[in-house]
Amino acid sequence: MTVSLFDQFLSPSYLGIPLITLSLALPWVLYPSPSSRWLNGRLLTLQQWLMARFAQQIFEPMALAGHKWAMMLTALMLYLISLNMLGLLPYTFTPTTQLSMNMAFAVPFWLATVIIGMQNQMTFSLAHLLPEGTPTPLIPLLIIIETISLFIRPFALGVRLTANLTAGHLLIQLTSLASFVLTTMLPPVAFFTVTLLFLLSLLEIAVAMIQAYVFVLLLSLYLQENV
Repeated sequence: MTVSLFDQFLSPSYLGIPLITLSLALPWVLYPSPSSRWLNGRLLTLQQWLMARFAQQIFEPMALAGHKWAMMLTALMLYLISLNMLGLLPYTFTPTTQLSMNMAFAVPFWLATVIIGMQNQMTFSLAHLLPEGTPTPLIPLLIIIETISLFIRPFALGVRLTANLTAGHLLIQLTSLASFVLTTMLPPVAFFTVTLLFLLSLLEIAVAMIQAYVFVLLLSLYLQENV
């Protein structure tokens, strides 16, 4: 029986219980809990510094009304990074390779930014649908195009995250399979594929962190347009 390469992205279950719930809950166990120590350790200090730098970079160009989203978007980025990185461990499952899961992250946040824009500055938000100086015959067409581009934003967020992680996992699986097969047949070539596998693993670690950052960065840009 031939096993499809995409079987690794199926949601696993044990005794009828979907293990995706365990994958989603695991990152919360890794986060530091409150401590009675006066001074933080090196790891916690580094984490706080990274969170502060991220919040400063994301929210510095944004209006003051959008700064209340700082904790929510920072927590979302840490959560996505944790899910992406834990999915690189052997015998684990990556929930962010599921398009439905990524859309569950993207749609509510995107819809919240749109609703905030409609409540606070409806005229300015609707003005995005029609660029200034548009010729009169092109007005209906441009309104339709801008409306489609507005509603396609959450799909772009979800598909981007899904496609990048899925492609990386497939490359790692294909390279590891080639290394396993070539070990007994062509050891010199197998050494080359193992080196390539190591480099792909480093690249996938970078992709896991960058894609989480890009996901939250685009959400912050959508929020910046509506506050």
